[in-house]
Parts: sequence; structure tokens; C-alpha cells
Amino acid sequence: MAHALDRHLVLVGFMGAGKTTIGAEVARRLARPFRDVDRHIESVHGPISELFAQQGEAAFREIEANFVRDACSLGEPSVVAVGGGAVETRQLLEELDAFVVHLDVDVDTAWERVRASTRPLVQDESEFRARFARRQPLYEQVADTRAHDVDGVLLAAAGIRFASRNEARGDAVVADARVAELHSIPATHVVPAGEAAKTVAEAERLWRALRLDRSSMLVAVGGGSTTDLAGFVAATYMRGIAWIAVPSTLVGQVDAAIGGKTGIDLPEGKTLVGAFHWPTETVIDTTLLQTLPEEEWANGLAEVVKTGLLAGEPLWNLDPPEQVRRCAAFKATVCLRDPHEGGERAKLNLGHTFAHALEAASGYELPHGKALGLGLVAALRLSGLDEQVRMVEAVLRPQPVDVDRELAWQALLRDKKAKEGKPRLVLLEAPGSARIGVELEPEAVRAALDALIE
Repeated sequence: MAHALDRHLVLVGFMGAGKTTIGAEVARRLARPFRDVDRHIESVHGPISELFAQQGEAAFREIEANFVRDACSLGEPSVVAVGGGAVETRQLLEELDAFVVHLDVDVDTAWERVRASTRPLVQDESEFRARFARRQPLYEQVADTRAHDVDGVLLAAAGIRFASRNEARGDAVVADARVAELHSIPATHVVPAGEAAKTVAEAERLWRALRLDRSSMLVAVGGGSTTDLAGFVAATYMRGIAWIAVPSTLVGQVDAAIGGKTGIDLPEGKTLVGAFHWPTETVIDTTLLQTLPEEEWANGLAEVVKTGLLAGEPLWNLDPPEQVRRCAAFKATVCLRDPHEGGERAKLNLGHTFAHALEAASGYELPHGKALGLGLVAALRLSGLDEQVRMVEAVLRPQPVDVDRELAWQALLRDKKAKEGKPRLVLLEAPGSARIGVELEPEAVRAALDALIE
């Protein structure tokens, strides 16, 4: 597995890489315990400089190894920051069932950060630099990946990396037909673009066409519909095979391909059949966005606005590459905390209850971005946030749609979050503060839906 879902997340790196600072923030965002080797040793054995002086580095490494082993033997996944030299003397990290991230730092930055400290290995700059050079290849040997900051660690923990689509290797490739043509993707199976791919018929066609075994890897290249379909097929073929998501649209890169939710549509509702099946990794190649038509940018921008409302930050004002990174890190964090939508992950559906109802009523001809823009307006009106309604209207410019009101209402009542036939909504108390499972009078919900329809 190339991610830290249900596994300990171990941070390694040289002195001054920020393991304690970054590790504490990552643990806070993931709601995991944080276990820091240096802090533990100092709390039990006193200052590390004195321990080095009295017992030597070998004794320190032994204490360090025992702490890491004990920390990773606990059942609850945690974030563990190990000392900079842990990799120099033992192969413990290779033996543990943990996801290891190398917090990378250049030697000049590391020296500036620690030169004034009392650390025992910072007394001689030339030795400091020599030790840095010796350890770099060791970090690479034990680490599953590398990162430089908090978002980078969170992305890595979710198995998300920014790289060329060509680095996603598998035994079969399912690709959106248009994307395969535009980017010369060597697809073994092509599927229609958009929601037309998310059908029982397309899933059955893939099940019957695949020639894979349970150790095989399936790669999905395309928009959110392609990754939804291929991920669902991977989840169900031979009771589950590994897969890699390579999202080619803004929707996919900021939202749809992250977190392991897969599925197909039924005439009665969107993604009513599906499974949670986390991809082995998600490879984000932002160069794929260069061929996006304007409509697809609009679809993705709606998801960016939704994420910004949930995060309490105007992410829609960022440049596209930074939008992708920030939104992907936000969703990855929420999904790692709640991988099977047992609680707070439901907040990611802000606006989607209304959007999915409109899409279903249109026969899935209504673009997702237009539907979501309207859905956000409805959710924000019910939240009493007029300022945010005006922002959505200014940024996304949603327009009422011509669909059958009764079909839309019946689709809304069949939403996956409904309980005993009653809609349960995601609303906002304020930007950055979501309320999930909100039940309102059906008349109020119906009125909010009707206001979106011509």
C-alpha cells in the first residue's frame, strides 16, 4: 500500500527538517496521536546532550528504537517523528507496518535552523554536512515517499503524488475515450466521457473484458466518472483488485479521484451503487488540464468553491496548480480521518444533495458544475449565509434549470444520506464550520429545490 490509511505514519529526516513541528500539525489535522522520539526521551531520560555525553550515541539509538517499536505496536494509527539518525544504525523502519515519509530539507536550511542549538551533533559544521550526505541515501531507502511541508505529508499519507501520468503503471488501463485520444494514452479499455460511463452496462462490459488476476493492478485515466467506474469495477472484480487513479479533469484532481469512493449511477439516482475502495495511489498530472474545455473548468471550479467554503478559505482565488494542491490536501485529510463516511466526511457533500437531484432529473445531461453551483446556493440559503450566496453567484453564475420538479424531488428523497425517507443535509454555520445530518421540514427543502428550477 502506498498510503497511510489505517497505518502508522512515520516521519524521518535530518536535523532541522521540521519533524516535530510538521508532525504535530499533521497529527492534529488527522486527529491522530503524535509521538515524538526526542520529546519522549527528554521527558524520561533528561536532555539528549547529557544522554549522549554519559552513555554515547549507541545507547540513544537503542532507546529510540525501542520507543519507535512500542509506538508502532499500538493499535491506533498515530504520527511518529523519529530522530534524524534512526536510519543510520538499524533497519527497524523497514520491518514495521508503517508508512514512512522522508521530510526533505537542504543542508544549508537545516544548518541555519539548528546551528544555535545544544544538540550534540551540531557542534561542528563540517561534520554536520558530512553526516547529512551520509544519511540522505539511507532516508531514501527506508521512506515510501518524500515531502517538504504539512500539505505534502498529508497528500503523501493519502497516496497522492504529483507526477507524469506515464508513471502510473498497471496491467490494464481504463481510459476516457476522448482523453486517450488527446493524450495518446495506451488504453486497453476505453469508456465514454462523463456520466455515460457510470452505468451497469459499462461496468458489466469491463468485468467481462478484463483478463486479470487478484494480484493485478488496474489504472484509470479520465475524469471523475471514469475513476468512479473503474474504481468500482476494481472493487468488485474478483472481490477486489488494486487500482491507480489518474484524474484528467479539475473535478477529478481536486475531488472525485481522492478518498476511495467509487460507484455507478441508476436512473433513480446518482452513484446509488458503489463501494469504498481506496486507490493504491492517485497520480495527479496537472498538464492534463491544458486540454480541458471551458465547461470542464467550470465543473471543477464548483468543487473548488465547495472546498473553500468547507475550509473557510477563498481557494477559488488561487492559481489552478495551487488550487489543485490545496483542495486535494483538504479532501485527503478529511477522508483519512473518516475513510468510510461514518461521520464528518459527509460534509464533503455540501450542495451535492440538491445537485445530484437536479442531475438525475435531467437524465444526467446537466453538467456537474452547473448542478453543484445551484446546490451550493440552496444549501447556503438554508444556512442563512447570504454573503456566501452572493459569492457563489458571482464566481459560478448558476442559472435555474429546466427539469421536472417532481422527478428532482423524488431523486432528492432517494439521496444516500436520507434517513427514513427524510432528507439530511449538509449546511454551514459559517465558512469553515459545517453541520452534517441536518433535518429540516420537507416543505423548506422542497422550496429550496424548486427555487433552482425554471
